[in-house]
Amino acid sequence: MPTYPLLIEPEELQPFLTDENLLIIDQGKLETFLNAHVPGAVHLDFKDLQLGEKPTPGALPSLAQLSIVFSNIGLTLDKHVVVYDDEGGGWAGRLIWALDMIGHTRYSYLNGGIHAWLQAGLATDQGSQSPVKSDYTVAELNHNFALSKAQIIERLGADDFAIWDARSAKEYSGEKVISARGGHIPGATNYEWTLGMNTDRGLRINNLEEFDALLNSLGLTKDKEIATHCHTHHRSGFTYLVGKILGRNMKAYAGSWAEWGNDDNAPITTGNQA
Repeated sequence: MPTYPLLIEPEELQPFLTDENLLIIDQGKLETFLNAHVPGAVHLDFKDLQLGEKPTPGALPSLAQLSIVFSNIGLTLDKHVVVYDDEGGGWAGRLIWALDMIGHTRYSYLNGGIHAWLQAGLATDQGSQSPVKSDYTVAELNHNFALSKAQIIERLGADDFAIWDARSAKEYSGEKVISARGGHIPGATNYEWTLGMNTDRGLRINNLEEFDALLNSLGLTKDKEIATHCHTHHRSGFTYLVGKILGRNMKAYAGSWAEWGNDDNAPITTGNQA
């Protein structure tokens, strides 16, 4: 069986589309999927992997719901999952985090998703795709890939800890307020997720060597535990993914600003400085 890298290019994946051990999952909009998707891909609605309830709408749903979702798309223990979306990696990265959480670590991200696939001139399928259902049971979650609000508060100020805020600069500064309070977690570094993808290259991730140097300059180094968040852990799906690709010790704060900004007891900093 082929060995697939964590980050796979469209031209690398195309020759292996007939590999029966592959499960290709499209996390883009359904309309986009129906118009064009990677041959053999199945569609997964991002809402199926969200709790959707306050105060942490971006958290994962119950173990029972996760078992149903992954069984419906045909996940089995021996499958190598290739994930992509139509927005440069937010939803796809979040799915990779979900796979980490359920203990399924055989996966790849299709660099740039459907946009890069089309830009490469590769063939697509149209219409719906009926997956072969499986019986996949999620018995527990691996919380080594996540941090709670309480855990982050406990780690604030530690030399070996950093926070990557994937939201917009105005959300970070507090100019744009979505929760009860605006601003950011004290000490957090802001680098908006869309800055990390190349619009001229089908939303592929920016040059990895340059991205690695950028993260180092921002203090998001390999020797630190890095919590990443946005508002509901959608945009930070991309930063979680990129951090993993670049060898960082990434943890997702799924509660994100929807939880933190609505808690009067959670510390907040406003302005452009960490």
